[in-house]
Amino acid sequence: MIHLSVNVNKIATLRNSRGGNHPDLLHFAKLVLEAGAHGITVHPREDERHIRKSDVFALKNFLKQYNVSGNTKVEYNIEGEPSPRFLDLVLEAAPDQATLVPVIPGEITSDHGFNLKTEGESLLPYIESFRKAGIRVSLFVETDLENLKYVQSTGAHRVEFYTGPYAEAYDSSPEKGKKSFELYKVAADSLIGKGIGINAGHDLDQFNLSVFSKLPGLQEVSIGHRLISYALEVGIKDSIRSYLKALSPNP
Repeated sequence: MIHLSVNVNKIATLRNSRGGNHPDLLHFAKLVLEAGAHGITVHPREDERHIRKSDVFALKNFLKQYNVSGNTKVEYNIEGEPSPRFLDLVLEAAPDQATLVPVIPGEITSDHGFNLKTEGESLLPYIESFRKAGIRVSLFVETDLENLKYVQSTGAHRVEFYTGPYAEAYDSSPEKGKKSFELYKVAADSLIGKGIGINAGHDLDQFNLSVFSKLPGLQEVSIGHRLISYALEVGIKDSIRSYLKALSPNP
């Protein structure tokens, strides 16, 4: 089954907007995992507007305890920009996966992938350091085939496809979504057989996943904003279960 890693940034945003510890990030992570999610994702930005450095380690300790209490192994994924700050944070937290994402200061959210032709070389020291620490490395990318030719040479284990354009197309109409999906399918096909795993994330939901979950080689989706938005309607556990059903090979 394709794994669902839940990005809990939005919970931290809500907490930070009021101060204190409500909603409790660790309690929410527990609800997410009890509902069947396979992993937790965080993107600790430098300004700490949602996930704080302290959250990274609180979640690390929580997941460590959760994993040794007889539960199914839960993966921890930390996203962030290639920088000395992020490198030090990831090496100290030692997650299962580090996802490198290009970040523009002041951006609301990540909205583009790396240009590996021009940026790939600058990523190599980070990828090498994570690999030496036994941390799986994923690179946030788009579907450009020429760009994807450089993935293998970086030493990254996986890519995470930026699915914003697909989600926007699907919101317009399922037919446009299916047309956009073909670009991702071709991109995924170009990586299969090269030892590169495939993740995806950004504005995927229980509706557009009915198509995107058919992506060749797809191993994991990382979802936050839309899942949390849907949870406001139906509750977090039903939201998780709805997404898992959409990811199932026999929905």
